[in-house]
Amino acid sequence: MTLYPIEAGNFKLDGGAMFGVVPKSIWNITNPADSNNMIDIAATCLLIEDGERLILIDTGMGDKQSEKFFGYYYRWGDDSLDKSLQKHGFHRDDITDVFMTHLHFDHCGGSVQWNKDRTGYEPAFKNARFWSNQEHWEWATKPNAREKASFLKENILPMQESGQLQFINRTGATYQDESELGFGILYVDGHTDKQMIPHINFKGKKLVFMADLLPTAGHIPLPFVMGYDTRPLLTLSEKDAFLKRAADENFFLFLEHDAHNKIITLKHTEKGVRLDQIHTFNELFN
Repeated sequence: MTLYPIEAGNFKLDGGAMFGVVPKSIWNITNPADSNNMIDIAATCLLIEDGERLILIDTGMGDKQSEKFFGYYYRWGDDSLDKSLQKHGFHRDDITDVFMTHLHFDHCGGSVQWNKDRTGYEPAFKNARFWSNQEHWEWATKPNAREKASFLKENILPMQESGQLQFINRTGATYQDESELGFGILYVDGHTDKQMIPHINFKGKKLVFMADLLPTAGHIPLPFVMGYDTRPLLTLSEKDAFLKRAADENFFLFLEHDAHNKIITLKHTEKGVRLDQIHTFNELFN
């Protein structure tokens, strides 16, 4: 197995929304805001090369939305999914599987693109199967008013219409050791219903792709919960259980949205679980 970080593009989000009830005077220490109160956010996906399978976890925002839409997110830097794939010697047509932790636009927007004459949409990975789970798909395609702006039908329905959509065969447990993709999955419901958190065994280590369970290293303290979460009290309990286990078992946490701290480990302290070490991709992947 070989792993590759795929930089799908950076953007900015409102720091207050990212930290909920936590005051700016506190969160600004770890995630400094600009003059518009926006903080740096990454969309770092993960590519898994395992035998004949090339599995991409999440796809970023994509580029098909309007200029007005992207104007809300202050994109910065020159990273893109295609350039990052090319850097590692791949093309999007090589991808065999696209695993979506959940269907919010910043995690799955790159899964769908305009068709050639821009009259409609088509999957951006023509040879891939797209993986979600039945419960989350139902949640996303019949969205509540709070999340409706994050579940964009043009990002979601073309995957089903193409016949390329697959659902993970859930066991019903919160955590399943094995899946069709060859890695374990933790199901969490605080941010959105049945978000999937991949647990990957790699070179004797457990690498966990954190998606929106832990957006950045600044979100480690339990009360630091995003205003975007639909069930923040549930996020508290899910984070508590996960972070304790991650510290106990020395998990390596891959932070999809942290633009500056890519992989971290945790430790127990008198104040609870806190950051232990920050690692680079090269340290673990090479």
